[in-house]
Amino acid sequence: MPYQASCNCDTVKMSLTLPNPLGHYQPRACDCDFCTALNVAYLSDTRGKLEVFSSGSIQVIQQGSEQALFAQCRHCADVLFVSYEFETGIKGAINANLLDDKHQLASVIAVSPKALSSTEKRERWLAVWMPLKVTP
Repeated sequence: MPYQASCNCDTVKMSLTLPNPLGHYQPRACDCDFCTALNVAYLSDTRGKLEVFSSGSIQVIQQGSEQALFAQCRHCADVLFVSYEFETGIKGAINANLLDDKHQLASVIAVSPKALSSTEKRERWLAVWMPLKVTP
């Protein structure tokens, strides 16, 4: 099922394809200071895919263990997605709060990645994140 998202200033657009309706998904709210301060909740499905249309308006930062890349809009500073480049390709999770139809999502659940080791984080991301493509 196709869904659309964009940052608050509408500069960066995203297209999300999921195998199930949004109501089947509970976004994951990370409890780290960065994600909490920016009110970010992530959504992914290994059978889905995320395409980002950036127009060169994305800046990438690292937080916590400095493994994953957090993409923000250069103009409004919204966190767009988080990603990691595996040997099999780039995978990531979208900031569910930017979805046009976010009201259809199930309740947000809290997660605590900071409790995981670096290896456990990568294993977790590989198990739950989806393929990600950024188109300039």
